[in-house]
Amino acid sequence: MTTNNWNLDTVHSGINFSVRHMVVSKVRGRFTKFTGNVELDESDLTRSVVEATIDASSIDTGTAQRDEHLRSADFFDIEHFPQIRFRSTGVAKVGGDRYRLTGELSIRDVSREITLDVEYGGRGKDPWGNERVGFTATGAFDRKDFGLKWNQVLETGGVLVSDRVEIELEVQAVKAAVAKAA
Repeated sequence: MTTNNWNLDTVHSGINFSVRHMVVSKVRGRFTKFTGNVELDESDLTRSVVEATIDASSIDTGTAQRDEHLRSADFFDIEHFPQIRFRSTGVAKVGGDRYRLTGELSIRDVSREITLDVEYGGRGKDPWGNERVGFTATGAFDRKDFGLKWNQVLETGGVLVSDRVEIELEVQAVKAAVAKAA
């Protein structure tokens, strides 16, 4: 097994989510600050490992008041839990360039297993000679599983914020330079 370290290119990657609001529509958002790496086994992607850390305070839904509420103890409680973490525990090939990535997601120090559907976008060199790989991943989880329980019941019988959070990741990673022996 030959693995190489690849670092997330945060300028060309995105961590996006959507949640139903008032049952009738979706609110979309993203996290703007994160780091991560992939220990990529290029001969067999199923033996690869993915890790990422998200700065929970970097949540951005385009509305400052909503973002402040999401940072509060009602949701992410960034004062006590400033980071969201993910570490993969397994990768399974589904077919073609499609994989299923399983891992531990930690929010508010609560860890739960989630599964993401992943598409390998390919590999290439940029104009400066750096090797890059790309992936798209999608999935969903129940926010209540992580202690994100705040809600309001609507007079129509629905709730203000759905429990289901849908996530979409666009990931581009750059192969880390190999240190040369002195």
